[in-house]
Amino acid sequence: MRILLIGGSGHVSGAVARAAVDAAHEVWAITRGRRPLPEGARPLIAERHDDAAMTAALEAAGGHWDLAVDCIGFNAEDVRQDLRLLRHRAAHFVFISTDFVYDPALRRFPQPEAAEGYETAQAYGRDKRRCELALLDGDAGAMAWTIVRPCHIYGPTSELGCLPMHGRDPQLIARLRAGEALRLVGGGYFLQQPVCADDLARTILSVAASPRAARAIVNVAGPDIIESRHYYRIIAEALGVPLTIEEVPVADYRREHPEAAPFLCHRIYDLRALRACGLAVPATPITDGLRRHVEALLRRS
Repeated sequence: MRILLIGGSGHVSGAVARAAVDAAHEVWAITRGRRPLPEGARPLIAERHDDAAMTAALEAAGGHWDLAVDCIGFNAEDVRQDLRLLRHRAAHFVFISTDFVYDPALRRFPQPEAAEGYETAQAYGRDKRRCELALLDGDAGAMAWTIVRPCHIYGPTSELGCLPMHGRDPQLIARLRAGEALRLVGGGYFLQQPVCADDLARTILSVAASPRAARAIVNVAGPDIIESRHYYRIIAEALGVPLTIEEVPVADYRREHPEAAPFLCHRIYDLRALRACGLAVPATPITDGLRRHVEALLRRS
């Protein structure tokens, strides 16, 4: 396949690029050229918000893509740009959204794609939902599209941590090795269903082979539902150190940090739509995936 990525050197985009190259696909990635791409991916240098530069980069690459993936769309105008530039250049388009589009106060367990309410306060989830609506309401022409909503994504190219105060914490390993107590809101009792970045990449690539995925919105989550504290326990065990948790009262933290509400809820998902579309279902056990993540960070340090 010919695959076009908007992005390509980040946490998720890099995983998609590597998976596509490993599967012997031809891969192009539109980036600003500030970070290296995975080996085998072909760079197209352009600033995302410069339509003329984006158009020139696409025309220079030429041809038609079987799959285009927007890995870095964060506002509705990004999606409107995708539609302008790709609807005649790509057979299938994937927009990477987020589980933060769901209103944390109206979640169901497990959460299906058809929500009772969507995020309107927290900027990231609110803006990603606006991206989704721009795609739903836009003119894609003959181009098929799919929206994926991943939950917490882990993997070696990101920092560890899934809760406020220790979310994506670059010092997490050092803290645990030093015997420092982790301050977890609610003691870390919130349920999570983290997904390995490599699994998410395989799900995204499988879209191109699935006509049933056209105009579909799907949750993407890992195979294991765990308490957030267990996520940290796996990391501590991989390091061979004890885990000490200091509980931070939920009500107090929510009152002082209302922007953290999307993190302070159970995040478990109905994956029936993912399976019904015939897409690759994430299968990496959380213990195996987090151990590999820890090992990669240790090699990097």
